[in-house]
Amino acid sequence: MITYTEEKTFTVEQVQALFRSVGWVSGEYPTRLHKALTHSSTVITAWDGDRLVGLARALDDSELVAYLHYVLVDPAYHGQGIAGTMVEMMKEKYKNYLYLEGMPEERKNAAFYQRHGFQIMPDGVALQICNFGDKR
Repeated sequence: MITYTEEKTFTVEQVQALFRSVGWVSGEYPTRLHKALTHSSTVITAWDGDRLVGLARALDDSELVAYLHYVLVDPAYHGQGIAGTMVEMMKEKYKNYLYLEGMPEERKNAAFYQRHGFQIMPDGVALQICNFGDKR
C-alpha cells in the first residue's frame, strides 16, 4: 500500500536513489538536492513502507502563484497512479491560488499534465539557464 505525506522526512540517500532511478541529473548532487527539497514550499512524497517511490515538489509565493516542479515516480512503480495522486494533492493544496503552473522539462510529459487539467499556455514558452557542466 502506498502512503503519501507532506512531511519532509526523507534522507539524502532516499532522494538520491529516487532521482537516479529516473535518470535525473539532480540525483548526482544529493546533498544539494536534499537541501533544496527541505527548503521547498511543498513536497509530497509517496512511500511503499520505508521506500521513497515518488515525489512532487512545488514552489510558491504564499498567495498567487505556485510552480509544480518535479513530479517523479520510481519506474518500478509506474502505472499505479502515484504521480496522478500527487498532482491532485497539489491541485487541492493550491486551489485558492490564481495560478498553479506545471513545469515539465520534457515536452512528452505535457499530456500527463493536461490529463490533470493543466492547459498549454497559447503564447507561453519555458526558458532556462543551465549552470552545470553537461549542458544537454
